[in-house]
Amino acid sequence: MRRPTSRRAVLVTALAATTASAATHASAEPRGTEGPAATPAPGPEAAPVDYHSWTSYTDWRCGSGRGTRALPGRRPGIVLDRPVGTVEYTDPHTKTTSTWEYATWTSPPRTLPFGATELVASWNAHTPQGTWLQAELSGTYSDGGTTPWYVMGRWASGDTDIKRTSVDGQDDGKSGISTDTFAIDNPAGGLRLASYRLRLTLYRRPGTQLTPIVWRIGAMASAVPDRFTVPASKPGEGAGHELRVPRYSQEVHKGQYPEYNNGGEAWCSPTSSQMVVEYWGRRPTPAQLAWVNPSFADPQVDQAARYTYDWQYQGCGNWPFNAAYAASYHEMEAVITRLRSLNDVERLIRHGIPVITSQSFLASELDGAGYGTAGHLMCVVGFTPTGDVIANDPFSADDAAVRRVYKRRQFENIWLRTKRYNAKGQVVGGSGGVAYVYWPTDITPGQRAALASVGVR
Repeated sequence: MRRPTSRRAVLVTALAATTASAATHASAEPRGTEGPAATPAPGPEAAPVDYHSWTSYTDWRCGSGRGTRALPGRRPGIVLDRPVGTVEYTDPHTKTTSTWEYATWTSPPRTLPFGATELVASWNAHTPQGTWLQAELSGTYSDGGTTPWYVMGRWASGDTDIKRTSVDGQDDGKSGISTDTFAIDNPAGGLRLASYRLRLTLYRRPGTQLTPIVWRIGAMASAVPDRFTVPASKPGEGAGHELRVPRYSQEVHKGQYPEYNNGGEAWCSPTSSQMVVEYWGRRPTPAQLAWVNPSFADPQVDQAARYTYDWQYQGCGNWPFNAAYAASYHEMEAVITRLRSLNDVERLIRHGIPVITSQSFLASELDGAGYGTAGHLMCVVGFTPTGDVIANDPFSADDAAVRRVYKRRQFENIWLRTKRYNAKGQVVGGSGGVAYVYWPTDITPGQRAALASVGVR
């Protein structure tokens, strides 16, 4: 089976990324990064990706609603209008049982232009206190069978009503869910996902008029082939451009609030998310940060960790929860997708849109990093005139050290590959080009065209 029980070990930053471990990693790389020599590296055209979303008033009305209502306007969405029933929900993390009213909205089927092996859903929403939502996926297989309704996340903007959570143990013998990712169990057998639907269930306290509002629900389906290396891209339109993205170190927060995955040493994902949120001029208010110890620097990073934390995964690296956190700020939009090469990133950078990337590597595979990791998020903010990557790497000693320049070829390969060798010489997975992309609703036509060029609308 390709799908692991949990993605946790793949997505959190290695906790012992030190000079000593870097030396060990370098000496334990028996085969480099080439993989089986007889298999040529597939190009971008062999790695199909389909991101599709429902965001317009027409989209919401075309779905099937039970107790929900589509809202028109500049930013259309759906809300809970008339509850269709009540349910008792026992929070698995607090053991508290509460009664909730609910309504549902189900998307029309999305027929994929290719057979997919993986899918990640993401959403943009606001849940006032006393409300929350659940996102689910159901699909049809290429053999004509259907999946069950898989829970892709139970989410709230805050953490007082429920503890936001992924759901483990979902599998039908053909596919299953690893934290936030749907995956075919045995892609080599030829089975694929042919189409899917997404379902939202909106919850509120009984007898109130409270409601979540959802502005976007979408999914990135993909069929990225197993690959140890990817073809090198040539520097393009982003070469020589660098964005002024705030620089935050996760290491400054080491030991703070260990209930959120052992403190800052594992906060690469929320730290990267916070950088981009603030690049777009958004940040928490003093009232929202009042819970943070006033002696802590950059308290907004603690805020991001708390409000991206997945209580089942026990970490802050849940991809859709990070996108949902970013989109909780005023008129922000956020998606999880896959990009095909650094040329896609360059196009976005050229139009003022930074990109957060997910990668894993040995210390010897990324010159200048000084560490190895089983999974790490960092923010690409620009490119040198020769096309090397300028990244805000949160795994740095302090904020001043966050800006790094990494060799283009090395960075592109560790980000886009799906297979690699770890320090023990074992074959393990890679992200295959996963990226977080965040932007405000009022972007320019050129920025919107740049997003569309990489499949995000």
